[in-house]
Order: sequence, then C-alpha cells, then structure tokens
Amino acid sequence: MSGVPLIDLHTHTDESDGTSAPDELVGAAMAMGLEALGITDHDTFGGYDAAAPLAREMGLDLVCGIELSTKRHHAVGARGRSIHLLGYFLNEPPPEEFRAWLEGIRVARRDRNRRLAQRLQSLGVDVRIEEVERLGRSQAGRPHFARVMVEKGYVSSIQEAFEQYLDESAKGYVERDEPELDAGIRKLCEAGALASLAHPIRLSRRNPAAFEKDLAEMYAIGLGAIEAYHSDHLQTDTAFFLSLARRYHLGVTGGTDFHGDNKPGLALGTGYGNVAVPRQVLEALRNR
Repeated sequence: MSGVPLIDLHTHTDESDGTSAPDELVGAAMAMGLEALGITDHDTFGGYDAAAPLAREMGLDLVCGIELSTKRHHAVGARGRSIHLLGYFLNEPPPEEFRAWLEGIRVARRDRNRRLAQRLQSLGVDVRIEEVERLGRSQAGRPHFARVMVEKGYVSSIQEAFEQYLDESAKGYVERDEPELDAGIRKLCEAGALASLAHPIRLSRRNPAAFEKDLAEMYAIGLGAIEAYHSDHLQTDTAFFLSLARRYHLGVTGGTDFHGDNKPGLALGTGYGNVAVPRQVLEALRNR
C-alpha cells in the first residue's frame, strides 16, 4: 500500500451477498491500514449494525451505507437492466421509516428467489430455495444460488454459474420487482442519504454520450454522487467519471465492491490492484 491514506466505501458482508462476517471485515480493514470502511450491503443494514460496535472499539471510521437495485426502463443503454444506487448516511443514522421500506424490497427478493429456483429446475439444475437460504438467510440472492450450483457440481465456478445461468443475459435469469430509479433516488434523499451511482462503467460502456444524458437527468432528480473509483474501472474510466462529476457538480465515491470469496481475486481496499481511493474522497463528501 502506498503512503497515501486509503479508504474503501463499497463492501459487502455475509449479511447480504459477501462471505466475510462483519467483524471479520472490520478486522481485515484494520489489518491492512484502511482509514475508513463503508459497508454497503444489499437492502439491509444488518452488516453495518453488527460491525459498528467493534469499529468504534478499534478506532475505525465506519461509514453506514446501502446498495439498492433499481430499474429505469426508458434509460438509454440500460433497457431492462438493473441500475444500482449506493446510499451513504454521512450525518445521521438511517431513519426507521427507511428501514421499514426496505422490508418490502426483501419480500420481493424472496419472491424472485422462488421463481429463480423454479426456472433453474426447469433447466435441469436442481437447486432448492432451502439450500440457497441456508447460505444467504433473509438476503439470499444470485451469488448464493451460484455457490449451491458449484457445491452440487453443475458448474465449476461462481463466474460460470453467472455466465451460463444467472446473468441478466443468461438463460436462467429471472427479473426481480425493483423500485424505479427515480423512486430509489428520492427515497434515499428523503432518508437523509447521499445517493451515488454505483459502478457506472456497466451503464456507460455501450454509449458514453447517451449515458451522460441519463446522468444529467439523474442529477436533476437528486443524485448526489458518482462512483468514480471501482474495481471494474480502468484508469481512463476513472478519469472520465471524475470529469463528469466536475461537470455536473456531483460528489465522488469509490470502493472495491468487495464480496470475499464470491468475487475471487478482488481484494479489500485495492480491488484487482487497480483501486486506490484517497481519504480526501470521504472528507469531500462530508463537507458537501
């Protein structure tokens, strides 16, 4: 690690689709010298809530975050695909009303999981919802399906499970009832969170000009930041998103999208060796 203080604002615990327990993630962050850690589990604050006492005890700056999957059916270059939002609660904890809203998302998640299990079974892949929930509990999702498929020998790796069955373009994919993008941004803003567009390269890769138009519309709705630093980004991608942040007066967020063993080779704090988020990123967000 360089001498520049580094942070990681995008990580997942085993309370959603990561494999590290919250205390393990805090310990790993301290061991590698991270100055701040953001836990951004999907649709739950369970990982953050569990990690917060230990982080305070160890002196780690722990940032409360969440990742939401949304849809925007008319977005150019993103038709039929999920658009992920990161929400950061930098000043106040998430209100109870927002936590209650997340419960509806969890119900939709479980309904999709039941339909996904049925779809896979129709394709000759005998994966049962009980097996998936044994791994993922109330936040079971596609990575947990992938792990069961590996365990039962249907595929050789999690990556193969996604490529063959679980990705949005794969034969086993089943859509989930997700909130519209506009509603997701507004819900985060109403709850006092900073809404950031997660891993934007997944939306801009096909048509950067159309993506920029969509980004301007998101900003008008209330989007407050863009994730310029991410494990999927090349240096040129990061430079592009930093330039867009300046143009649209957006904050900048960054992190590895660490999932533990569910994303082999992707390390906390450094991603694939291509991520280095300076401490100033978090300081700038808090100063906004």
